[in-house]
Amino acid sequence: MSFLAAGVGACGGSSAPAPAAAPKPEPGTAVSTLFDAATVYGTMGLIVAGPPLPFVATFHYVADANPGSTLAVFGLSMASHALNFQRDGSSYTAQYHVEVSFRTDTSYVRQFATDETVRVRTLQETQRADESVIYQEFLSVPPGIYHVSVTVRDRNGPAATRRERVDTVPQFAGQGTTAPLAVYQGPGRTNTSEVPAVLVNPRATVPYGADTLRFYLEAYGAHPGTRLAAWASDQAGNEIWHDTVTLGGTETLATALVSLGDLPVGAGRFEIGPVGAAPAARRAAPFLVSFSDQWAITNYDQMISLLRYFERQDWVEKLRQATPEQRPAVWREFYKATDPVIGTPENEALDAYFRRVQLANQRFREAGDPGWLSDRGEVFITLGEPDDVFDFGSDVSRAGVRGVRWTYNSLRLTLFFQDNTGFGRLRLTPLSRADYQRILAQVRRKA
Repeated sequence: MSFLAAGVGACGGSSAPAPAAAPKPEPGTAVSTLFDAATVYGTMGLIVAGPPLPFVATFHYVADANPGSTLAVFGLSMASHALNFQRDGSSYTAQYHVEVSFRTDTSYVRQFATDETVRVRTLQETQRADESVIYQEFLSVPPGIYHVSVTVRDRNGPAATRRERVDTVPQFAGQGTTAPLAVYQGPGRTNTSEVPAVLVNPRATVPYGADTLRFYLEAYGAHPGTRLAAWASDQAGNEIWHDTVTLGGTETLATALVSLGDLPVGAGRFEIGPVGAAPAARRAAPFLVSFSDQWAITNYDQMISLLRYFERQDWVEKLRQATPEQRPAVWREFYKATDPVIGTPENEALDAYFRRVQLANQRFREAGDPGWLSDRGEVFITLGEPDDVFDFGSDVSRAGVRGVRWTYNSLRLTLFFQDNTGFGRLRLTPLSRADYQRILAQVRRKA
């Protein structure tokens, strides 16, 4: 079943004392992972597919009513803009095909296929680049080791992507505890003859300073009222959150829904187990707290560094001055204040800004330096694509230096970049730097 992604907010548990601050990253180091969210999700153990039809998928397993089977919980996450939408009356629709299979080395044990439709009301919604489409399914599978494959096809275009990995389907047989399942919402279930009433969070990701991260857990053969210790740690192993929860339900099926609030930005690990139990008795799951599910920014100082050219420097300075305790609230205020379209879950201004950072980093890399930190990168990010570019490279022998001219017709601005060192570093001439700063100030005042 397909869902349009939505977040649900609440708070629970308590935060641990903040660990010592990590060293601030160099300005160029943040970009290497910023545009590689797929790698971040891959390190979390998720199934990740890239173009032409990117998706993130996950499998979790809970007990089935049939003791000879296990219930696989499959979750799939995509962005709307990965699909081709067509006008359908007063709305827009996209259709996609999903195939899931479990096979041994010799034969298929379980196969499933479905066609799904996504319907949105506005053209703008078709261009969403965040996690905007979620599909989930529950499949009964015999316990065992399988090659598990996921295939997604766009029904309105040629794009298709397939990923496969080896996975172990566990057997519970009335005993044991499931791995924590990241969910957006839902109470779960009270009987193994039902499927859990949850909306899966396939990326196990939560926006910084906004929603609460939730994990759903089932235990079999455990006494209701059993107290569990739950905690979260960052990548360095520092505790960042802890709480205790009580199992509800029956001895046949006991459940817990754990809400983690006020988490710092970054990748982390959630663990839960009986109070006083050995580490081997704990169940764990990875999670990610990020500024965006499409831009893999998992460090507060990285974010501040990357926003050095952002239009609203007054707000960037507020972020910079915020104490660790103030940061989540200030980030929420920043996100709201800089969002040009309040009715959408995305911040279109930030998305456009980071796309320019990405393009600048690809186009203007100079002598090993990050392209977005070059003079051309700075101008491109702040003013956009020039109307005309002329390279004076053919005139080096006559002029003595290589030069590039950029022209912005609507701004009545012409800028000259020169390589005065001969090492390929194009810098704005002093006069052009002054002209650029003057025009940029005018543009920002008008905005």
